[in-house]
Amino acid sequence: MLTAGFGGYTVEKMTGRAMKKKFIVGTVSLILLTGCTGSMPDLGINNGELTPCPKTPNCVNSQAISEKNYIRPIRYAGTQQEARARLLQILESEKRTKILTAKKNYIRAEFKSALFRFIDDVEFYFPKKQTGEVIIHIRSASRIGYSDLGANRKRIERIRSKF
Repeated sequence: MLTAGFGGYTVEKMTGRAMKKKFIVGTVSLILLTGCTGSMPDLGINNGELTPCPKTPNCVNSQAISEKNYIRPIRYAGTQQEARARLLQILESEKRTKILTAKKNYIRAEFKSALFRFIDDVEFYFPKKQTGEVIIHIRSASRIGYSDLGANRKRIERIRSKF
């Protein structure tokens, strides 16, 4: 910023760097003031399926038809009750995670990003056991934005690795 004085008045001329800094600070402030959360979507199980992903890359779903949104379900050798207890234990150990719903066959949680506090909605569905193992269907999606740089997929793979 350049400053010059004329007859008791100060005139400030912004340099390119100062303008860029003010723009970035203003933009980040606006994002933080709006909460970065988006509205809570209407999710859950409908006819044995989790809500489909939107046509954006910031969502993964083990029941997705689209290859870009598909992620393998979690498989667990044990009972549904054991798998559910283990999943809740894993979720409770995750940072910035809030469990919203914990039913017998469905768990819903919110994950909050560290920097901008963006919220991702994550669901786990335990359909009736049909094989010798428990299958846990998963949906993880960002509430706002277009791309998540693979954050939802990485989160689910991290959770899977803890089973």
